[in-house]
Amino acid sequence: MSLFSLLTAPEKMRAHIDDYSAKAKLETRLVDLFAHARKRPAVILCIGTDRSTGDALGPLIGTHLSRLNLPKLHVYGTLDEPVHAQNLGENIKFIQNSLVNPFIIAIDACLGRIDSVGCITLADGPIKPGAGVHKELPEVGEAHITGIVNVGGFMEFMVLQNTRLNLVWRMSENISSLITRSYLSVVH
Repeated sequence: MSLFSLLTAPEKMRAHIDDYSAKAKLETRLVDLFAHARKRPAVILCIGTDRSTGDALGPLIGTHLSRLNLPKLHVYGTLDEPVHAQNLGENIKFIQNSLVNPFIIAIDACLGRIDSVGCITLADGPIKPGAGVHKELPEVGEAHITGIVNVGGFMEFMVLQNTRLNLVWRMSENISSLITRSYLSVVH
């Protein structure tokens, strides 16, 4: 049983980037997660690539967070050093070999229904990266955050390539802020 499921909140939460009260609930949930894993090394694993606008959400978040130099927060996956399909497995092994019992929150972009575009989800358990584009990649994380960047269901690679950068950028700023505020409220 994961740490996330031991807590009392629902298994999956969702908030649109313009819904401030729903984002506040996500932030409260993140505070709980960081607080319950306080004695473990915290890792934010941002998955994606800057070669596709829609898939750049993870590296943008990783870049925002790494520039803040948050104390004792390990951030993997930036624009300079992305974690993507080709190197995800080796990055997971590196994290597991270099940190004792890390608490990993994985982050990735995803596709969804039209009414979900612009939503951030926070869920229990590992993320399944690449599922939206039919790739078999290792699952990772005790919890995960996704940003629904566009509509799925047809020609997913093309949809990710043609996703608006403005939405991806706004989502990256929102998610980075949620993580930063929640993490700092626990470590300080």
